[in-house]
Amino acid sequence: QVQLVESGGGRVQPGGSLRLSCAASGSIFSINGMGWYRQAPVKQRELVAAITSDGVTNYGNSVKGRFTISRDNAKNTVYLQMNSLKPEDTAVYYCNANLHGYAGWINSWGQGTQVTVSS
Repeated sequence: QVQLVESGGGRVQPGGSLRLSCAASGSIFSINGMGWYRQAPVKQRELVAAITSDGVTNYGNSVKGRFTISRDNAKNTVYLQMNSLKPEDTAVYYCNANLHGYAGWINSWGQGTQVTVSS
């Protein structure tokens, strides 16, 4: 059984920084794309950032220039460095990955981690 475990969420003041981590565990042969999504109350889940296995990145327009996604393939881990945080960044952040295991390719989600930006 494979799973994604997120960490690093919390409360921060506007202008502050947080770093999220997401580690994939279980019987994993390989991981393709990994990414972060977020969902604020009464809003749809939206892409924050994504990264391919080769390191090609893609960002949502609202976070470009402030957030940086990276990954450590040896650790099956993806990171999201969030700088210059704004109140509108407040949301539950979910990790996502395309994982290849014994069951074949699956699209997996983490349980979510709360990020609150407030003074």
